Amino acid sequence: MATALYGPDGFFVSGPGPAAHFRTSVHASPVFTSCLLRLLSSLDAALDHPARFDVVDVGAGRGELLRSLSVAVGVSGDPTRSGRSGLIPPRAGSPETLTTTAAARPSPPTGPPSVGSSPATPASLAERVRLVAVEKAPRPEDLPPEIEWMDEIPQGITGLLVATEWLDNVPLDLAVPTPEGWRYVLVNPTTGEESTGNPINAQDAAWLKHWWPTPSPDGPLIKRFASGVGPESDANLLINGVEGRAEVGRSRDEAWVDALRRLDRGLALAVDYGHLRDGRPVGGTLTGYRGGRQVAPVPDGSCDVTAHVAMDSVASAGERVARCAYTLVSQREGLRTLGADGGRPPLSLASRDPAGYLRALAAASAVAELTDPAGLGGHWWLLQPVDLGS
Repeated sequence: MATALYGPDGFFVSGPGPAAHFRTSVHASPVFTSCLLRLLSSLDAALDHPARFDVVDVGAGRGELLRSLSVAVGVSGDPTRSGRSGLIPPRAGSPETLTTTAAARPSPPTGPPSVGSSPATPASLAERVRLVAVEKAPRPEDLPPEIEWMDEIPQGITGLLVATEWLDNVPLDLAVPTPEGWRYVLVNPTTGEESTGNPINAQDAAWLKHWWPTPSPDGPLIKRFASGVGPESDANLLINGVEGRAEVGRSRDEAWVDALRRLDRGLALAVDYGHLRDGRPVGGTLTGYRGGRQVAPVPDGSCDVTAHVAMDSVASAGERVARCAYTLVSQREGLRTLGADGGRPPLSLASRDPAGYLRALAAASAVAELTDPAGLGGHWWLLQPVDLGS
């Protein structure tokens, strides 16, 4: 999986980039950037407007999000104004004191401005912001010069670290129960043919025991099915006794912890599709995408190979390092907290201002796509503050 995604000819390294193959919230609508700017602005205030404010985009694709933010912040164009988001914890309290996740959940701000309005930002933010894209691919030739390009997350970040659909592409192992116990799944990188491998190691066994409850490992051996694609298809499930197949998310926990250790002060935000311990999907979620279509997850570098994220495991690992409670909400809830309500404009506006009504209707449709619980709105937002106490 690592070679298929990040090797010399890997999916994310060569070719036109992920935007040519699938659609994320960043690609779907500028509303996402507008809401992220509101979050960024409130974080800047919580950090007392540091001399350098970092915005680091991990898994940046071809820099789409930072291109948009550079304009919204005012690096390219006029600076915007600023306000405070309900998703930023108050500065009172100590990061040494652990609280429950529920205690960290946000309260909706009173009377948030509409999505079309400009979030408030100190006029000097454009002069202080540092935009950093982190991606294994070469720097795009048309990337604005104000955006830095790195292949590793930098150290000493003060500000916002954002990872939009990054963790689902952090390589992981699959495991399957056999009469002899848990074993890794092996795959032929050319054909996708699967077979059982060695017994899993002690660390992965401990992760599975705690985070991926399954029946006792006495199920059948792996069997390759014939054909078909899609999350419920044979090609996606690939085994008999699919209720026992597991995706070992320990590597995602470690990747998130490593990212947090590079954040000195600020907020880390992961946006991804995932699941919680009480609702792990039977048979797992491993699949592929190519050219806007779901395909069999053959790790030959020609397609995205992705699996949903065990968000509670990632959040718990991050909380232990950051020593501060996290917030875990749906994208629908997160965006609405930031002012994206998606409500239809009143019909009376159509008679008074037909053009304005059409613009408002288009904006509402864009928000509806981002907040649809059956689509992008069903993504998780994991927000982990680091050293934001008084």
